[in-house]
Amino acid sequence: LDRSPGSGWDLPSPPRRDADDGRARSFQHESRVTAADGATELDLTLLARVREWVGRSRRMVALTGASISTDSGIPDFRGPQGVWTRDPKAERLSDIRYYVADPELRRLAWQSRLAHPAWTAKPGAGHRALAELERQGRLHAVVTQNIDGLHQKAGHAPDRVIEVHGTMLFVACLSCGWRGPMQAIAARLRAGEADPPCEACGGILKSDTISFGQSLKPEVLDRAMRAAKACDLLLAIGTTLRVHPVAGLVPIARDSGARVVIVNGEPTALDTLADALLRGPIGQWLPALVESQPPAD
Repeated sequence: LDRSPGSGWDLPSPPRRDADDGRARSFQHESRVTAADGATELDLTLLARVREWVGRSRRMVALTGASISTDSGIPDFRGPQGVWTRDPKAERLSDIRYYVADPELRRLAWQSRLAHPAWTAKPGAGHRALAELERQGRLHAVVTQNIDGLHQKAGHAPDRVIEVHGTMLFVACLSCGWRGPMQAIAARLRAGEADPPCEACGGILKSDTISFGQSLKPEVLDRAMRAAKACDLLLAIGTTLRVHPVAGLVPIARDSGARVVIVNGEPTALDTLADALLRGPIGQWLPALVESQPPAD
């Protein structure tokens, strides 16, 4: 990657951690379930500490994964009820080698796209909380592994959402690079085309997402890395942090002086790098962090 002056890497260093801030092991906790109503009881001491960090942040970055969208009715992939957990064969739909070689698999993929719950899904409490942090002037970028467009639906400025795995809302030609809205191709599918080709060159069309076997777009990954390097607080939300190079944004932010807060229902691969672990429902933790925060100076 280009780190020369003017490349975007020559950004001001974020504030360092205070000397009395402990590492993650000082703040680990497991959500507790009350016997009365089954609601998650948030650790108020931990919540107060992280709320303070959020309140002082001026260049926050959120890194989001599939679990932030499960509250919106979109299943994750590898969770207990994940798409690939319930049907391991479905993973083939996301492999570019099989997609290009097998017309029948492409037909199945197009039907899957038409039926995807993202078309009718609404942003969850976690999405809305992040959008509020942007309105407050704290959140400067959302780096998302999700392809569902729910961050934009929640109110984020499109140029602040970095979609490292692409978007299902657009289609791209694998031959000529033509790109257009998914709804136009959906209309062709409903009209009877099973595997619509590119109208510009006849090539294979695919959702404008990154499948297994495809490289991330260098310019998108570069934006994500620059955002992580420049942030003062990184919130890693709803991701197992096992998929690289995106998971590498966590050590980049930490090594650049940012605090790292991981919000997830299950342990992640990088919990040892966190300043705080918020284990439990994302839809409860994020609103609690944002509630009553004043606008940033």
